[in-house]
Amino acid sequence: MKIFNDAATQVQCESITQWKKEGKPVVGYTCSYAPAEIFYAADILPVRLRGIETEGMEVADTYFGPFICSFPKCILQLAGKGKFSFLDGAIITPGCDGMRRLDECWRKAGEDFDGIVPDYFYYFDVPHKSENHGMAWYIEEVKELIKSLENHFNVSITNEKLKTAIKVFNKGRRILKEIEDLRGKDDVVVSGTDVFAATVAGTVIPRDEYTKELKKWATALKKRKTSLSKEKKRVMLVGSVSDEIDLFQLIENTDKAIIVGENLCFGIRYQGNEISEDGDPLESLAAHYLGASVCPRMFGKYKERLKILKDRIDHTKAEGVIMQNIRFCDLHGAENALFERDLEAIGIPCLRVEREYGPHIDAGRMKLRINAFLERIDAKSDQKSTEPLSVSA
Repeated sequence: MKIFNDAATQVQCESITQWKKEGKPVVGYTCSYAPAEIFYAADILPVRLRGIETEGMEVADTYFGPFICSFPKCILQLAGKGKFSFLDGAIITPGCDGMRRLDECWRKAGEDFDGIVPDYFYYFDVPHKSENHGMAWYIEEVKELIKSLENHFNVSITNEKLKTAIKVFNKGRRILKEIEDLRGKDDVVVSGTDVFAATVAGTVIPRDEYTKELKKWATALKKRKTSLSKEKKRVMLVGSVSDEIDLFQLIENTDKAIIVGENLCFGIRYQGNEISEDGDPLESLAAHYLGASVCPRMFGKYKERLKILKDRIDHTKAEGVIMQNIRFCDLHGAENALFERDLEAIGIPCLRVEREYGPHIDAGRMKLRINAFLERIDAKSDQKSTEPLSVSA
């Protein structure tokens, strides 16, 4: 786990440093709508931008103001402090309005802080619908992104290279699926914290290295016999964007719960599904990154998102769902309320928590609410065990 933990808990891990030493470019991106395979095809390391290691908000507050999601603010804060100096480029995507504003605020901050805006700074637009014109629009945006990368970095991104990249990434996706299947068994041999660290690491480690290490880890997991789930409540974690390992630790360190699944932008939702290796690679990438998106920014897909969540609850045998949203995250704040309504109606206990991204200054409050939630699941289990069996006529 060391290589995964290091990658998941550092803005610039050893793998990034080594890549830079080899003289190869690194490009940061803000959202899972930017196809990582495109960068692999150009021998560019794609690094998902995160806000970990943030220690203050003086830069971010100046350009963003106080009443906005703290995730893009933390990214801007780190940029202003020079934490992203290793980047040769950055791609901003309007995953939400806060992320859209990051493009404007970062550029504006660059007028006051020399060198914080990379030479290559690109706005990658994404539609809110995947049907018809939305899919055509996205494919055109991908083509424009490819042209831009080719021109700036003097590289060639061919269809053959894209097909090879898709196959390479699919290898890792299949291994992640194997690990995910382990979490659905009665005896769970791996913690949610470790699985999440491994998936986050996949957004920053060079893909060939990542797949090699992931395969070794999956092989070791399959040989484990010790169950981590006995006498613990099986819960899922869903909601706002999160790459914070300590959020998982906060839940699992209660010693009363194990996270058997998550529905987060950085987790298995982003990494887990394979991409078609047949046909036009651009169409395959578009079908995956836009067509299969389950992000609440996408219009008209709530029923599909609810079904996916129910299926994951069934697969992992989750006994409850913890729904977190970062303060001022309207997308997940509203959708979590709908999820809670519909899941509670079918008997699945839910907990909604609003929080700030970054250092958990409210960890005590969250832990208190999580413990109370686990006690509620306990009470529900006790009630079920004492109910008399119904007898059919």
